[in-house]
Amino acid sequence: MTPATTGAIVAVAFWLFLGAAAVSAMRYDFKKRQLSMESLRAAIERGQQLDPGVVEKLLAQHREPDVDRPQDLQPYLRIGGVITVAAGVGVGIAGAVLGLQVPLARLPMMAAGVIAICIGIGLLIASRVLVGNRTHVDGPSSMA
Repeated sequence: MTPATTGAIVAVAFWLFLGAAAVSAMRYDFKKRQLSMESLRAAIERGQQLDPGVVEKLLAQHREPDVDRPQDLQPYLRIGGVITVAAGVGVGIAGAVLGLQVPLARLPMMAAGVIAICIGIGLLIASRVLVGNRTHVDGPSSMA
């Protein structure tokens, strides 16, 4: 197996993994929504009294983050930042390992890893900024 073939296999495997992870996450979210909606539908069809708190809780799980409240995005930014930093570290390590076989691939792969780490750090900083804005918005000055 030539080094170029090995690099191509690693690249294809990486993108297949990312695609599989994204598709499985979407499928999990869809199934979760479908199950809760089926539970609500079954209760309505049976004529059961539904507690408004329970209905609100089930429906609140499916709401998208409110654009007017950017602090709702904070957990998503944090999760995205952690995943992106981890992916950047992985790409950097893969670049170092692949660089043993293909020296020309080392620097570009490590640079891609550094870029991904920088993006992840930016997402983590953005989540912290939103937390800081939440204290200013919810603080005593907004009560006046």
